[in-house]
Amino acid sequence: MADKSGQHEAVVKVLLDRYGRTYAEEAGVGLADRPGALYRLLVLATLLSARISADIAVAAARELFEAGFGTPEGMAGAGWQERVDALGRGHYRRYDERTATMLGDGAVLLDERWHGDLRELRDEGGGDADAIRGLLTTFPGIGQVGADIFLREVQGVWPQVAPYLDRKVLDGARKVGLPHRPEALAALACSDKCLARFAAALVRVALDKKAAERVREEAAAQATR
Repeated sequence: MADKSGQHEAVVKVLLDRYGRTYAEEAGVGLADRPGALYRLLVLATLLSARISADIAVAAARELFEAGFGTPEGMAGAGWQERVDALGRGHYRRYDERTATMLGDGAVLLDERWHGDLRELRDEGGGDADAIRGLLTTFPGIGQVGADIFLREVQGVWPQVAPYLDRKVLDGARKVGLPHRPEALAALACSDKCLARFAAALVRVALDKKAAERVREEAAAQATR
């Protein structure tokens, strides 16, 4: 019988191998601590916040970015109908009109308050995750869920907020038999750079019962080899 640490290592390996791709990566956001990349992550977090599948949100983000709306200037300068059309091409139709408005208003807010640079928002929050979370919720469409999504994904380039393992991540950890205290869970990640991938993987198993079962089965097989 494998010991507990061996079981945990096997689970983490399966998680990262099978599901360890961030939503930013799926949307083509080459995440870095730069204004453009951070803004594109904010857009993605806005889209993922709605009650719609992650695949559709990612597809809609790609359409917006390909249309030239991947900067605050590009988003604010686009016509409302242009934003609606881009969202529609990504099949984000149920919320397209409201979201088009929110994205335009959010781009204006970012430009006016933080000069288009989310690093200024981070600095206003003093690098504190809770303070940054509160500031993020001032954007239209970014509630607590959206702020959690943004912080989970950005922690690889904003070490100030790491480890950011929110309730959804901890729910995933429980489902695959990992510790569900943030400090203990973070210690299982291969490095701080892995935390965003690790968190994304745990969110996926939190949302998909079959994925959680698959991880447990594969990990158990690996741990007994």
